[in-house]
Amino acid sequence: MIDAYSWATPNGHKVHIMLEECGLPYRVHAINIGAGDQFKPEFLRISPNNKIPAIVDSEGPDGKPISLFESGAILLYLASKTGRFLPEDVRGKYEALQWLMFQMGGVGPMLGQAHHFRIYAPEKVEYAINRYTNEAKRLYGVLDKRLAEHAYLAGDAYSIADIATFPWLRSWENQGVELSDYTHVKRWFDEIAARPAVQRGVEVLAKHRKPVDDKERDILFGATQYQRR
Repeated sequence: MIDAYSWATPNGHKVHIMLEECGLPYRVHAINIGAGDQFKPEFLRISPNNKIPAIVDSEGPDGKPISLFESGAILLYLASKTGRFLPEDVRGKYEALQWLMFQMGGVGPMLGQAHHFRIYAPEKVEYAINRYTNEAKRLYGVLDKRLAEHAYLAGDAYSIADIATFPWLRSWENQGVELSDYTHVKRWFDEIAARPAVQRGVEVLAKHRKPVDDKERDILFGATQYQRR
């Protein structure tokens, strides 16, 4: 049994989708990041960076429990555990890994900043909005070029690179992007969105989400976030 400590965010949905795609038994534990659950000592023991998601697998590689944080590491672990969604051949594996790292280092952070400055920032900073909106559009363009030549990010097969990237593109409107401007991304997006496991994964904890109020905004983006723990 895998215990997933998560919330309904793009990074959380990566792991929810992967667990559903792999058909692994799991329990989900809501870590309400707006309420500050991510700072509780029991969560910090498995996620020292106070970020969701994290997992605890009761049957780790040596038969003993293992805990993991960082969504990319979790996807790699689950792919290794199940032998799914990561090519076995060396060339195919690194095709997938480079696009996974593209998501981790580019798509997630930059689209997240676009979303933040456009939606959540208390002050509308034109420079920041323009910078991150333009970077979001550039990244969509990189994806569109790749997907013009391949069915999926790693090539012909659906992989953890697609699972990692898809949840971040679900909020394209908040990133200042028009998805229909990227024909190949839209084709790929619609195909993945139609997968039953993906549809189940994005519903995990979704009913717990609500608009961010001032108290939650302070916890998420204010001084609370930056305290040393």
